[in-house]
Amino acid sequence: MTDLSKRIDISLIAINGKAPRIHSSAFIAPGCRIIGDVEIGPDASVWYNCVIRADVNRVVIGARTNIQDGTVVHCDSPKPKRPHGFPTIIGDDVLIGHLAMVHGCTLEDRAFVGLGAIVMDGCTIHSDGMLAAGAQLTQGKVIESRQLWVGRPAKYVRDLTDEALADMQMGVKGYVINGKIHGAALDGAAEG
Repeated sequence: MTDLSKRIDISLIAINGKAPRIHSSAFIAPGCRIIGDVEIGPDASVWYNCVIRADVNRVVIGARTNIQDGTVVHCDSPKPKRPHGFPTIIGDDVLIGHLAMVHGCTLEDRAFVGLGAIVMDGCTIHSDGMLAAGAQLTQGKVIESRQLWVGRPAKYVRDLTDEALADMQMGVKGYVINGKIHGAALDGAAEG
């Protein structure tokens, strides 16, 4: 994969003495802004025009996770009643849809956040849990494993089927492959 520091269309910015740490196999698309105490794992993908800002706390993105186009990931700073604030911790094999907002929350391995969905401070989506497209998970809510939540504010509607979970994991595999295709295309364009 290309040395990201040589791409002028990606911003990797150190702040408060902390710089992004990105695994060499991760795909970072043009237009991304990755700031501060961010860690991105192997085969993860961050798609076009995403902002990941860890200026007041940390952001961790696990292996094979994809952050789709236009998504904003931030964290919450420490406060007197919450001395550790809310970092954003995203596990392995997580799907985050286009234009999502993910803020100061935990998304465990294989969690799913739909297109345009919002996950607020102190929320947790457990492994194999899903927040539907356009839904808003308000502060401190928890989606348990295999649950589907929809609406604004989001509410539990039903459990996910084995087929739905398998489809989500096919999506993860597809994004790993697609990240490699896009990376090779961008590297080829830069050489041409």
